[in-house]
Amino acid sequence: MLCLVTEVRAGEVVPALTLFSTIFLVLCAYYFIKPVREGWLSISVIAGLSKIEIKAYSSFAQTLLLFAVIPFYARLTTRWIRRDLISRVGLFFTVNLILFWVFQPGFLFQQVPYLGLVFYIWTGIFAVTLVAQFWSFSADLYSEERGKRLFPLIALGASSGAVVGSWLGEKMVKDMEIETFHLLLIACIPLIAALLLARWVDRHGVSRNHEGISDSEHAAAPDTAGAYSLILRTHYLRLTALMVFAMFWVITNGENILFALVQRAMETEGLDAAATKTATTTFYSNLYFWVNLTGLLLQAFVVSRLQRWGGFGALMLTPPLVSLVGYGAMASESALAVVTAAKTAENGTNYSVNNTARQVLWLPTTREMIYKAKAAIDTLCVRLGDGLAALTVLIGTRVLKIEAASFILFNMILIGVWLMLAILVVREHRRLLDHPFPERST
Repeated sequence: MLCLVTEVRAGEVVPALTLFSTIFLVLCAYYFIKPVREGWLSISVIAGLSKIEIKAYSSFAQTLLLFAVIPFYARLTTRWIRRDLISRVGLFFTVNLILFWVFQPGFLFQQVPYLGLVFYIWTGIFAVTLVAQFWSFSADLYSEERGKRLFPLIALGASSGAVVGSWLGEKMVKDMEIETFHLLLIACIPLIAALLLARWVDRHGVSRNHEGISDSEHAAAPDTAGAYSLILRTHYLRLTALMVFAMFWVITNGENILFALVQRAMETEGLDAAATKTATTTFYSNLYFWVNLTGLLLQAFVVSRLQRWGGFGALMLTPPLVSLVGYGAMASESALAVVTAAKTAENGTNYSVNNTARQVLWLPTTREMIYKAKAAIDTLCVRLGDGLAALTVLIGTRVLKIEAASFILFNMILIGVWLMLAILVVREHRRLLDHPFPERST
């Protein structure tokens, strides 16, 4: 059965399926949380700011916060062994979820000022930190050869977890009539289960000695350089950082365009605050279901074959090409239905093909790069892209007074930059396979 997805050899099944289950549970928890984020943000009011500005500037605030978080996280990787790093970071976020539930609107307090914005910022950091940490862990476990074969299967866990999480979230709110904010408590269950599985696979899964990598009882990363200095002095990491930055500038611009059109539709219908929150939560739950179903099907039946037939280059170049086609369709017709369909295709491809490519590109790197530079790129560069998207909104709405169609055309230019950088990353990745970094050459 597993061979339908990728090639799995003797002795690899249990560790790979455990990692599959771990990321499945993490994404399931995230998609319980994500619709709460959108609904809470939709009723957050700041005088003088539109809904799209509130959303965009909240993303920029994540970027500023991550500048402080990344060096602190890098220090933790040099002090804690791998499984303790995963467990303690995960438990920190679990406790945060409980606190947000306690301070939800209308529970202990009618409304805590700006808490919807704080939760939006927190959710973004939660997503990029835990997912980046999981993939650092997986890249650390596997060699180049094993990782290329098994990552499509493990990433299928992420795609299926996203589908199940978004479907269950909508089911619990609409059919079981569970209060939206109770999803925060429910999300703690899969999150804790994921932490237990990660600890198990660290102790009993892949033998690092057999892989030629250092013992799991040592600190997650050596204490030789900071994350930022690693990126600046390594050409491959610089290219990767720039590509991820451009990629998420494009993606977040698209999310802002979609959010603005959704809010405009709500205003046209004349909905009050409570109805707007419910309608926004329902729209995004439904959107996430179709996005994640698309990603699941691509992950199960396309990704490993695309890599087998076209190599790493095919994986890396497919997402910007899909985005280019999607924004071409948006440029000709910017109605909500067209933008929703194009974003479904783009996000589905990013959650499957792009997600796998972004993990495979780390396989030729060193352990220090995996735990420090990867964490920085997968968090800070993602949020820098969000920050530039916020600046795009500020200039576009406040200075240039442009409509959605102009944002779409600007995004097409950015996709061209993303595609060019992806080509350069593919070329450098090919060079590293012939001339690996010292740690990986052993």
